[in-house]
Amino acid sequence: MAADALRGLRQDLFRDAFAYRPLPRMAADGPLTRRLRGRLREYVSWTPHAVTCAASFFALLLASVGRDGGSADPIVALCALAPVLLTMVRPVAAFWASMAATLICGVLGGWGDWPWPPGAFLSHLVVLTVVAIRTRPRTAAWMWLLTGVYGFFAESLFGWGHYSTNTAPMLVVSAMVLLVVTVWHIRREAEQEVTAQQTVTAHERSRRTLLEERTTIARELHDVVAHHMSVVAIQAEAAPYRVENPPPELERAFATIRENAVAALTELRRVLGVVRAEDYEAPDAPQPTLADLDALLANVRDAGLDVGKTVTGAVRELPQGVELSAYRIVQEALSNTLRHAPGASARVEIGYVLGGLGLRVVNTAPPAPSLVKPSPGAGHGITGMRERVSMLGGEMTAGPTDDGGYEVTVFLPVPTASEDDA
Repeated sequence: MAADALRGLRQDLFRDAFAYRPLPRMAADGPLTRRLRGRLREYVSWTPHAVTCAASFFALLLASVGRDGGSADPIVALCALAPVLLTMVRPVAAFWASMAATLICGVLGGWGDWPWPPGAFLSHLVVLTVVAIRTRPRTAAWMWLLTGVYGFFAESLFGWGHYSTNTAPMLVVSAMVLLVVTVWHIRREAEQEVTAQQTVTAHERSRRTLLEERTTIARELHDVVAHHMSVVAIQAEAAPYRVENPPPELERAFATIRENAVAALTELRRVLGVVRAEDYEAPDAPQPTLADLDALLANVRDAGLDVGKTVTGAVRELPQGVELSAYRIVQEALSNTLRHAPGASARVEIGYVLGGLGLRVVNTAPPAPSLVKPSPGAGHGITGMRERVSMLGGEMTAGPTDDGGYEVTVFLPVPTASEDDA
């Protein structure tokens, strides 16, 4: 334990004791500076430096007053000033400078207080405080212990002939100050740890949400692809019976198609079956499409949301994956409106354009924004929508509107027949 203690003393107060460590400015996003603007905000960020300079000035004034109101030795005043200013650039060196200045002030300060004359008392107390703030609690403990050792030997060996000794007041006052600084350090480290943990938790929650959304999409697409593969197998099996006296080559070709479709379906179920939870039940009804959108809007209206629909362009049948993703995007956007903007109205715009499908879901601002409570799942629905759009190679933008509402715009590309043939 003694070896560890000496190792800690050497690391805290001897190793790189004269390292250059300028005092940083106050954070621009602190509780005080964030409320200011312009150059005043820049000036206030220098508050730590101003406070340190003010403390050194008071120590200089106190050290400049000698006995009976006269002027003290200029060296005494300089010894009280220099260590405090040194804390702004070399904090650990400032402590050793303060110890040396204390000895000089005690020798040149006459027969008053010992071993700390008034100016040196204030100067050393400020140095202990600033260095403790700029280092860590263990360093503060070492400085306090060395201060006590110095005061004990100074009083024991050279305390005779002085009016009073002030080692006890120095130790009591500095202990109280350093205790406050240590509590501040512990509280700040705890806040930083909590903030870091919250950041990690939020990141993990975001990743988990992303995986859940991808799992949901994979389940839905599994059902869509499995349906199509089953249709291919059935049609390949029935095709030879639709032709009278089909040639053997055609029968073998359809048999091969059916075998490949069944094998692909088996492998698909085997591979994608891992995304199903133990309690997952396949839906009895087919996956929804844009043809089912009117029923969705009716349900949303029953929930209290005034929503309208506008369709432009020539309505046509799209690939089932695109139809399903478009339906889910509209569903999630309207759910977000119900959750985050109660009382607002919404509008769904669907555009059938050449080369794809355009979606736009926009809602107005809620009538009473102050009554809207933040949702713990805020942003998760947007994550799911982006996953669906990214899967189809589309584009999506989502953000607030100028009137305080929210808008989700999506474009899902749909290849034309010529592109499919190519």
